Amino acid sequence: MNARPAFLGFPDRLADGRLPRAVIFGAGHGTTYLGKDSGGYVLAAGAIRAASQEDAPLVGHWDFDLGGPLFDGKHDCCVDAGDVSTVMHDNAGNRARIEAKTREILSLPAVPILLGGDDSVVIPFLAGFAGHGPIWILQIDAHIDWRDKVHGERHGYSSPMRRASEMPHVAGMVQVGLRSVGSARLAEIEAARRYGSRFVTAREVHAHGVGAALRHVPEGARVVVTLDCDSLDPSIMPGVAARTPGGLTYTQTIDLIAGLGKRARIAGFDLVEFYPPADIDGLSALTASRLVVNAIGTIVRQI
Repeated sequence: MNARPAFLGFPDRLADGRLPRAVIFGAGHGTTYLGKDSGGYVLAAGAIRAASQEDAPLVGHWDFDLGGPLFDGKHDCCVDAGDVSTVMHDNAGNRARIEAKTREILSLPAVPILLGGDDSVVIPFLAGFAGHGPIWILQIDAHIDWRDKVHGERHGYSSPMRRASEMPHVAGMVQVGLRSVGSARLAEIEAARRYGSRFVTAREVHAHGVGAALRHVPEGARVVVTLDCDSLDPSIMPGVAARTPGGLTYTQTIDLIAGLGKRARIAGFDLVEFYPPADIDGLSALTASRLVVNAIGTIVRQI
């Protein structure tokens, strides 16, 4: 079933049987920890779609973030496939449906763009790329998400990069925007370093620019971007569960996306951890919508 309104008013399919370059879909629930309530995250995809509506009539206008109109003079090539049906605490079922949808989009072939959901939806999203590797991961996040288990659960929101490291089709990862304190202990830091993950803190990006992160991505690699909204500073992204000062700016984040598109190839994109109950005056939804627009614009500019 297609959610309405669609992102930027996109159709759910293209006319004349044409295949899209990118397909947006939402997933409200992933793997919820026992006794926890992830209900607030189910509102995220709808809030982002709603925030995009003011720009819907302007898709053909000049976008100064992108240096031209969204689709860069090409035919409309993005669709919104609505939401995957998910149920809180149906953890295995949710993962199976998200992974299946990702595989379906990749088989078109098209670039899947997932609107989460807490960070646990990232695990089945990345799992869906099996058979479409090797891929690198550019994680934009305040936290490294390398816990093996939390409350006995291996697929929750503190574990996506740990689980990704175990996927044979994942060749490596760069983790950028890291700051402050989170669930990572010394054991998780050592495990990530043994794997070969490249850490780039928010302070490094502030001091040296986005090149501090992009230089770790192999040129020409196929990369999945996973963008946790708490990577951004809470002054512009207050709608998160873990507000942490010192985050990336909007410009730094879109420069990361644009720079990646020039250095490598974006094979997938997800935006997670937007928590609408904590938003202020719709600011986070607007910022999230603009980040997705920049991802689409970068993807359609790839050769």
